[in-house]
Amino acid sequence: MQMQSLSGKSVLVTGGARRIGRSISLALAHAGADLAITYRTSHAEAAETVRAIEDAGSRAVALECDVRSEASVRAAIAATVGKFGRLDLVVNNAAIFESVPLEQISLAQWDAVFETNARGPFLVAREALAHLRAAHGRIVNIGSLGGLRAWAGHAHYCASKAALHMLTQAMAKAFAPEVSVNCVAPGWIEMDEQSGEQAARFAAKTPMRRNGTAAEIAEAVLFFAAGPKIVTGQILTVDGGLGL
Repeated sequence: MQMQSLSGKSVLVTGGARRIGRSISLALAHAGADLAITYRTSHAEAAETVRAIEDAGSRAVALECDVRSEASVRAAIAATVGKFGRLDLVVNNAAIFESVPLEQISLAQWDAVFETNARGPFLVAREALAHLRAAHGRIVNIGSLGGLRAWAGHAHYCASKAALHMLTQAMAKAFAPEVSVNCVAPGWIEMDEQSGEQAARFAAKTPMRRNGTAAEIAEAVLFFAAGPKIVTGQILTVDGGLGL
């Protein structure tokens, strides 16, 4: 498959300072894109990620942004376009994951998860839309296997990601033909801070007999970022078959 170069492209990755967001940002930088990454509290990690992006030969800027806030999102979009002169791709990665028994979820917990996981991507996409249309750009949302399969201990998270999946499809229809919109839905992804016992339990349930990596999620994002523009409205589950 012929992949388009991202050289000269400008990308905004929300929550791009650490974990999966950092891997996505670095993969896009190595593909030639300039990066604006947002963070809310991870200032030190954001600065380190900017240095890594610059070491890869791309320009980068870290922007403090609360994706729940219209004003904050609007300022981040303006700063990105001010820095790079354009906006070609938005990756809605910022999210909250929380484990709470369904009957114990407070209204504040429910609202906090939805504000970040569903309202945040809506606000970012809405504020970026004019720039993306001008560039015939793309949006990649980071969903979850939890948005497709019910996890009893994470009901508010699962519901918020299911909302994001539907929002992806609605955006794909509403923003076409200028902008394509797709979603990557990770399964269990290995992170350094996770316990070996829990990771092993998920790997044993996965047909591929291992858990995914942040780098593999980044590869899936690259497909939607640089692959055929005709692909839109799709939810790509990257889970090793865990959801089957």
